[in-house]
Amino acid sequence: MEDIEIERVADPKLDAPTLVEGLPGVGHVGKLAADHLTSEFDAELVRRVYADEFPPQVGVDDGVASLACAELHAVDAGGVDLLVLSGDHQAGSSAGHYRLTDAFLDVAEAFDVKRTYALGGIPTGELIDDDDHGVVGAVTDAELCEKLEAAGVEFRENEPAGGIVGVSGLLLGLGGRRGMEAACLMGETSGYLVDPKSARAVLETLESLLGVAVDFSDLEDRAEEMEEVVGRIREMQEANAPVPDDDLRYIG
Repeated sequence: MEDIEIERVADPKLDAPTLVEGLPGVGHVGKLAADHLTSEFDAELVRRVYADEFPPQVGVDDGVASLACAELHAVDAGGVDLLVLSGDHQAGSSAGHYRLTDAFLDVAEAFDVKRTYALGGIPTGELIDDDDHGVVGAVTDAELCEKLEAAGVEFRENEPAGGIVGVSGLLLGLGGRRGMEAACLMGETSGYLVDPKSARAVLETLESLLGVAVDFSDLEDRAEEMEEVVGRIREMQEANAPVPDDDLRYIG
């Protein structure tokens, strides 16, 4: 196969769609958020993107194998059109991140996307209180800051430390060079665990920015499951006991 192949699945007519990206990263925050959007709203798969930068593996569902890929869904979020990019993998090299991001942006431009929100997590290195997941932002143009601040987004000097890596960062860097308005919304998360509460904080910010309403029932259920893990970790920390690897695993 070619380095990158884009499978055209459907071509719905979308009205000024916003690209929303959520690929795996810190706390799986962006992936959780993007997958929640495609499950909660009317979503239609429009593109699959295959690349030799993805791991050499297939997924298996009920015995049926499918090659690793990223997917873009057209999502009707209560009258607001979204193009949601999600998947289980990021690229395996720096050059691959650039090539894949360019491919994603090509698809976005074909659907006349003018605005992008990349979703992800920002690690704090410690467990966070229940209702204290802040959302940190980065934008392609300083003029966008006021709008995001009105939605509760924080802009902090020198954060995230080291910048934003992967597709989320390149959507701003490469998207900005194409004249696309782009922002990254990063939910605070410990960085140790998959974090549904951080994903909800990011989605609540997106709700405000897009003027949509999201049902969070499924994320609340997942958050309750994670609370059991967090509770065990807190107990072990208080007892100065080592935390088993099983309690620090990513739970997708």
